[in-house]
Amino acid sequence: MIQSFYWPMLLAALLAFGVAKFILNSILQLIIEAGFVRPNFRGDNIPVGAGLLFFVSVLPPTVLFLILQSDSVHLEGLIFLFAICAMTLLGMVDDIFGSRAATGLKGHIKKMLQGELTTGGLKLLAGGLISLAVAVVVSHGWQQVMVNTLVIALSINAINLLDLRPGRAGKGFLLGAVLLFLGGWPSQQLCWLAVMVGALLAYLPYDLKAKAMMGDTGSNALGATIGITAAMVLPETAKLGYLVFLIAFHLLTEKYSLTKIIEKNKMLNYLDQLGRNQ
Repeated sequence: MIQSFYWPMLLAALLAFGVAKFILNSILQLIIEAGFVRPNFRGDNIPVGAGLLFFVSVLPPTVLFLILQSDSVHLEGLIFLFAICAMTLLGMVDDIFGSRAATGLKGHIKKMLQGELTTGGLKLLAGGLISLAVAVVVSHGWQQVMVNTLVIALSINAINLLDLRPGRAGKGFLLGAVLLFLGGWPSQQLCWLAVMVGALLAYLPYDLKAKAMMGDTGSNALGATIGITAAMVLPETAKLGYLVFLIAFHLLTEKYSLTKIIEKNKMLNYLDQLGRNQ
């Protein structure tokens, strides 16, 4: 039997979905009218930074959830909103002002060592500090702080690395969400993940059909949600296993093209193409 706590969580997720559905076209129109369009991988000009929708959509249900629930989740809700807002802003800065002169963690770090700050480097520095700030609040002991900081920061960048083809980042987020629900149930801290899932499901068809790009604005928010949830709900052994996966994933993508790896694997390529316009 579902505990009474989970009905508000379900309602909050449905509200996030409804809000996102209601305002999606308005958000896209605002972006288009501002001239913030960019060629996608096919060369079609589409609105970029549509991931702004995620923060706007999760804000009302998160506030409602805080009102309906006890004081025990209030700090966690504020942490979630702080991190999502901050990472959405950093992603938007990268989407608007960023260039592709430097790519990957190695590229941005190399530029910083040469005395040049890229928007990716700014996101790396500020995102790392935000991850540390969140980890300090949700952790017990410095060892856990270090692990949680890396989990949050690398989760943010992992979803960002997936966002190279329509729907890929969203699918990666949903896979991570399913695994976190399985690994963290019945923690009440899954509520923040639930509201983001609701918002993403309303937007994902547009991304899959290449009608909009979430950009770093959206992938940062998705990655932060995965990372914060993992830090809060996973047992320490599972969390360490997830951290090892994240490190291996980053080492792999620094050396090889993720898109080429996916294209060469029949199962991964099928999942990658699923739901897209052919």
